[in-house]
Amino acid sequence: MNKDLDYYMALPYKVVLVPCDEGGYVAEIPDLKGCITQAETKEEIVGMIDDAKRLWLLAALEDGKEIPEPGKEDDYSGKFNVRVPKTLHRTLVELASSEGVSLNQFITYTLSRAIGLRPF
Repeated sequence: MNKDLDYYMALPYKVVLVPCDEGGYVAEIPDLKGCITQAETKEEIVGMIDDAKRLWLLAALEDGKEIPEPGKEDDYSGKFNVRVPKTLHRTLVELASSEGVSLNQFITYTLSRAIGLRPF
């Protein structure tokens, strides 16, 4: 298969959209390092990130650079192990219990909030 611009443009790259404190939005494609753009409205940013993607891909193709394909969700199991001090473990268990949720639910909620995601 010929991996040309059309091939890469059709791939489902993840786009991350972040509102700026000073107004407007920043969008980036994490799989394409440095592929980022900014606009005032959500409507503008959609077209802008598509243009940024096209220009990024064109430059990579012209320079003969390797172009990463999108990461896949099945690359992640949803599980990881973390060692924490016993006192932190106890505190987390107590907080989860006081909220009436499992430790797993409490940590998922807390981590989601810490990185700015809407908790599940």
